[in-house]
Amino acid sequence: HLVESGGGWRQTGASLKLSCLISGDTRDIWDMGWFRQAPGKEREFVAALSWNGRDRVYADSVKGRFTASRDSAGSAVYLEMNNLKPEDTALYYCAARTEITHRIEDSRSYDDWGEGTQVTVSS
Repeated sequence: HLVESGGGWRQTGASLKLSCLISGDTRDIWDMGWFRQAPGKEREFVAALSWNGRDRVYADSVKGRFTASRDSAGSAVYLEMNNLKPEDTALYYCAARTEITHRIEDSRSYDDWGEGTQVTVSS
């Protein structure tokens, strides 16, 4: 079970840190992903983090601005967002992948999703 929090409203250039609390059995998790969906657009990949925390993948649009991480207990993952832009406005989801069925950037690869947290960036 995944629950996101930390969303809010920010001005361009500001920072925000999202959290995703993880409960239940985590032994089968391979990777954790962050996705976002803006109004009228499809859900898109933002970042992914291997469960051991060693490997990270980012979308080109957020590379150098966003950082995915997890706590040592495996109870939460985070998405630190810096230098926010209006185009970052979206509903942000965290997701867990327990099988490798598609590329890590592919939302179909994830089988457990949170409800999302809204991020709004004004210019």
